[in-house]
Amino acid sequence: MEIFYYLLFGGLGAVVAAVELSKNNKDRITTTPAFNSFKNNYLLVYSLMMAGDWLQGPYVYYLYSQYGFGKGEIGQLFIAGFGSSMLFGTIVGSLADKQGRKRACVTYCIAYILSCITKHSPQYKVLMLGRILGGIATSLLFSAFESWLVAEHNKRGFEQQWLSITFSKAIFFGNGLVAIISGLFGNLLVDTFALGPVAPFDAASCFLAIGMAIILSSWTENYGDPSESKDLLTQFRGAAVAIASDEKIALLGAIQSLFEGSMYTFVFLWTPALSPNDEDIPHGFIFATFMLASMMGSSLASRLMARSSLRVESYMQIVFAVSSVSLLLPIVTSFMVAPSKVKGGSISFAGCIQVVGFCAFEGCVGIFWPSIMKMRSQYIPEEARSTIMNFFRIPLNIFVCIVLYNVNAFPITVMFGMCSIFLFVACLLQRRLMVIAEKPKTQDWTSLKEKDTEADPLNI
Repeated sequence: MEIFYYLLFGGLGAVVAAVELSKNNKDRITTTPAFNSFKNNYLLVYSLMMAGDWLQGPYVYYLYSQYGFGKGEIGQLFIAGFGSSMLFGTIVGSLADKQGRKRACVTYCIAYILSCITKHSPQYKVLMLGRILGGIATSLLFSAFESWLVAEHNKRGFEQQWLSITFSKAIFFGNGLVAIISGLFGNLLVDTFALGPVAPFDAASCFLAIGMAIILSSWTENYGDPSESKDLLTQFRGAAVAIASDEKIALLGAIQSLFEGSMYTFVFLWTPALSPNDEDIPHGFIFATFMLASMMGSSLASRLMARSSLRVESYMQIVFAVSSVSLLLPIVTSFMVAPSKVKGGSISFAGCIQVVGFCAFEGCVGIFWPSIMKMRSQYIPEEARSTIMNFFRIPLNIFVCIVLYNVNAFPITVMFGMCSIFLFVACLLQRRLMVIAEKPKTQDWTSLKEKDTEADPLNI
């Protein structure tokens, strides 16, 4: 069966190369040297930030187990991370709109470096503190950097369509190429050089420090709401009013939570799905294959977004439908392929089918990220961008915590079926978003704030 992995990886690699090399003038957007310099600076920083994140991922569970913690205790640590992202991360991430997005990006680097340092301690309380810091950092990673990019892009007067180039390249490199290289580099540190499971976290700290130095030396500060008031409660209320008053923003938040919730659940489920009888599967190689599929998706997304005649709201319906079908494969194979009773061995035929389906899902993930970024840049008001984006992550983190807590309570097919249903609902909501996308904005941010203040003034 080993030849299957090489054929799949090679086939995906050939597709990615073909998509990139076959781009013509219709698939490319003409830009300026000033924009290219700005884009490359952001891509360098974003790639370093993602390297700091990807290096840690494969070794968190392994490190905790090496310290002697059981599955229950490790589960509590993971839940603490997502809970921290939901609670503290929402507050800290929302402060980016008031205190500055550049400052928030630097805070991400500091918080994640401190989180990496805690991994040197086998003390449970210290590791719990590291998970809390990591949860805060995760919220900043997925809100502050994008908020800074959109605001700086617009401040410099670049064309709106050029944002799609930066988004697609950021996912191609940061979530694809960097992920693969980080996995190989981490394996080199732990297995080849035998530096121990803490080594990837030390390497992550170095990459984060380099990225922070670049941010401090080359980025300018930008803010959200320019008003003098720095009250966080007012910021939260204003963001809630914006979500409740604009159906497009509410739909976008629901779509994002449904897709990302399914995606994070998939991260926990793909290993037991492919090895139900403790089959010997190359986790690192399969992970690299998934990331290559994601690169293929981001490359396709860049071609799709380069065509002004094709709306993101339109093709994303197909993406959600395909992703929904792809996660049904574990259920289909459980009925159509007789399960093996033999323990160990190589991956089964049903497992091979599922790997192909999971690659299709990862391809959809690669299309999703730059596309959702493009839609967020269009619909979320600049004044509260970070706050609203962190609001979107609250239901996501609640969902993931519930899944983690009950991961052993339901059969794996039920979990995949739930994810497939969520993705189908996201498809329906995307259809609704496309229908109302042409409607003019109901109110701008300023009028929403004024209306909210008049209705229920706060004397703060």
